Amino acid sequence: MRRSLRTRSLVITPVLSAVLLTLHPGTAHAADPTSMTSDFYVDPDSSARRWVNASPSDGRAPAVRSSIADVPAARWFGNWSGTIGTATGAFVGAAAAQRKLPLLVAYNIPNRDICGGQSGGGAGSAADYRSWIAAFASGIGNRPAVVVLEPDSLGDESCMTPAQVTERNGLLANAIAQFNAKAPNTWVYLDAGNPGWLSADTMARHLAAAGVSGAHGFSLNVSNYLTTGENVTYGNAVNAALRSTKGFTKPFVIDTSRNGNGSNGAWCNPAGRRIGQRTQLGGGAEMLLWIKAPGESDGNCGVGAGSTAGQFLPEVAYKMIYGY
Repeated sequence: MRRSLRTRSLVITPVLSAVLLTLHPGTAHAADPTSMTSDFYVDPDSSARRWVNASPSDGRAPAVRSSIADVPAARWFGNWSGTIGTATGAFVGAAAAQRKLPLLVAYNIPNRDICGGQSGGGAGSAADYRSWIAAFASGIGNRPAVVVLEPDSLGDESCMTPAQVTERNGLLANAIAQFNAKAPNTWVYLDAGNPGWLSADTMARHLAAAGVSGAHGFSLNVSNYLTTGENVTYGNAVNAALRSTKGFTKPFVIDTSRNGNGSNGAWCNPAGRRIGQRTQLGGGAEMLLWIKAPGESDGNCGVGAGSTAGQFLPEVAYKMIYGY
């Protein structure tokens, strides 16, 4: 099994940026946030970091610190985040002060996780969500950032009525427009599930209907375990479908936080999983990112029985470092 790679310096030349913008319509307005920063931002208040700081005498703490807490990973924002513009502003502001690139997840769509149920909730209405996402984008402002937009949202449609699907597509398209207008140095990746969920052709249709043409790209494997290779193949197939039906392709990113041992077919706290390649540019996709933090529960299931979604489980984190 390949070991985790060190985070690489974020350097994309202006010429390459211009080429990328030509190939991927809808992004010409956006500056390249990777060219504005020197590296990815390590969240000093992540769940793993808080546990390490609170457990200095625990024998697992050094491994969790070096293998998880010190790795750049996304912070998730939802209805638990308080005043959302203040929360996103503080996070990206701290990153900007270090000239680092922050990773954020917007996770507050109405009827969130409607099929899986473990992370159910979200904004109480479409109007509430429109206000929330506008404030989310305003909080980022002109500072550089990467945002993964609403994991699960396009894979969950089988559990929704046609009216709910139409509403959701409108909310996602509006969210992309809000970032384009209010956070021009942010790359937004609309979430596209994973290779084990929907066919590439179906996901391409869902992405197009939700306005991916206006986003920088799409994200794959969020909170899942499928290998990087499987996701690269799937992302390329999604792009082939977009190209043939809509005439464009988009960059994609892959969540590699927990895919070091691949998937055993289960999605909710399966045993024997392992951390994957560290956050970096390239690696078969535009970026490999730690989006779901290793050690944070998927819900009351599997090796996380008795926990709630998002709860940090130190023993699960420790075992994930070594793959057992």
